[in-house]
Amino acid sequence: MAKKHVKTNAIRLIEQQKIAHEIFEYTTEDGAAVDGVTVAEKIGQPVAYVYKTLIATAGKGNYFVFVIPVAAELNLKAAAKVVGEKKVELIAVKELLGLTGYVRGGCSPVGMKKLFPTYIEQAAETLDYLIVSAGKIGMQMKLAPQDLAKASRAKFASIVAE
Repeated sequence: MAKKHVKTNAIRLIEQQKIAHEIFEYTTEDGAAVDGVTVAEKIGQPVAYVYKTLIATAGKGNYFVFVIPVAAELNLKAAAKVVGEKKVELIAVKELLGLTGYVRGGCSPVGMKKLFPTYIEQAAETLDYLIVSAGKIGMQMKLAPQDLAKASRAKFASIVAE
């Protein structure tokens, strides 16, 4: 009998929009978050296709979502410029669950409590697919970058450190 996937908000939203996707599952020690490069290894996918979701703020109530390759670093200056702010900084991990409904390591750009302005690293536009968290630790989803942008109402922008 095939193993039934747990449906997360992210997966439900992707399915509601009839977006083609594939689910990858992996195990972690005590359900703890692991870094994205390790996730890529665990699911047997090239690191260049696995993306992480970061939440940044430009002050109280002003939040932004950035989706970048797991091996890359967010360029805060470029990110601030893209969103039209003087500066942005990543939020504290303790704020993540209350703000997004997701925990560190399981944060998906799709299905957050509230839809924040979302930006995907421009390099993703040229990929056939990318892999992001499906909304919980141990679960990733593979989909076309354009489909992810549609589902999260994201724009593509150059936001990673060189």
